[in-house]
Amino acid sequence: MAKLRKAISVDTLLSTKFIEIPLTGRWKDLIGRPEQSGTWFLKGPSGHGKTTFMLQLVKELTKYGKVLYNSLEEGARLSMQEAVKEQNLSTLEAKRINFLHREPIDLMRKRLQRSRGIHFVVIDSIQYAFMTLKEYKELQAENPKKVFIINSHVEGKKAVGALARTIEYDADVKIDVEGFKAFSRSRASRGQLTKPYVIWPEGADKYWNDIKI
Repeated sequence: MAKLRKAISVDTLLSTKFIEIPLTGRWKDLIGRPEQSGTWFLKGPSGHGKTTFMLQLVKELTKYGKVLYNSLEEGARLSMQEAVKEQNLSTLEAKRINFLHREPIDLMRKRLQRSRGIHFVVIDSIQYAFMTLKEYKELQAENPKKVFIINSHVEGKKAVGALARTIEYDADVKIDVEGFKAFSRSRASRGQLTKPYVIWPEGADKYWNDIKI
């Protein structure tokens, strides 16, 4: 039986200071000012700019902490190398990102238990994690001060698999990528309208103009 936790009073809740990520510019327009914990969920079809968007996001997040990127699907291969090169990472940005080559989730959990200073953890893609909902919840509980960024495949508009759909439902930030644009449904926007983020202007213009025809 789970241990009963102490109830939190309204005064305690209202006086609690939560750490926010002070995003600016296009990133604030897309996401708002999210808490530096919880889960962000990204989904979209192949060939629409998801990997590029993920790396652009990771580059931005190096301003606020270290990133661990577990490339479960693509791994440390030539295609990923080329995608990273396109981001023109500075020396400082590069030092704050570590890539894992298809590291199983149980080993990644052990790594996180002994690693300090990691603020963001990317799982790309959740369909290659081969984990249960229980294991995912344990991963969250073990790392309450980290942001997990989950990438997912789709069938049509829906995330593939029961685990992916459950994570998306619970996520604090939900991002859909289509036609080289990212669209956000974020609790961090606090009711404010978000603005789409353009991943690749030329590709986005062509895609969305073709749809209008």
